[in-house]
Amino acid sequence: MQTVIIVVHLMVVAAMIGVVLLQKSEGGGLGIGSTGGFMSSRGTANVLTRATAILAGTFFATSLVLSILAGLDRKPRSIIQNGPTPPTQQTPGAPLGQGGGVLDQLRQQEQPPAPPAGPQVPRSQ
Repeated sequence: MQTVIIVVHLMVVAAMIGVVLLQKSEGGGLGIGSTGGFMSSRGTANVLTRATAILAGTFFATSLVLSILAGLDRKPRSIIQNGPTPPTQQTPGAPLGQGGGVLDQLRQQEQPPAPPAGPQVPRSQ
């Protein structure tokens, strides 16, 4: 269904580009006005204006339908209630059951011994 709407959407875009390019320039933008052409009658301007309006409405409608179809698969969930779970990662060299990596093992080895309990008296030499 989504593919069909995308194809229709692209055809509407191409038709709208063509219709806009066929319209008579009013001569505002660059100071270049057309004095006439093969499509200079007043009736043609009305047809092109209506065609542009219809194509623009169709463009907006297909865009809206495509955005609704894209949002159907998403399921809302609360960030607060479903907190992130901590990842359980195992390093390749660590045995099963022991978490942590090489840095954690080095930090455990480098910890100084616990100081003795109680106050210490300064010693003189």
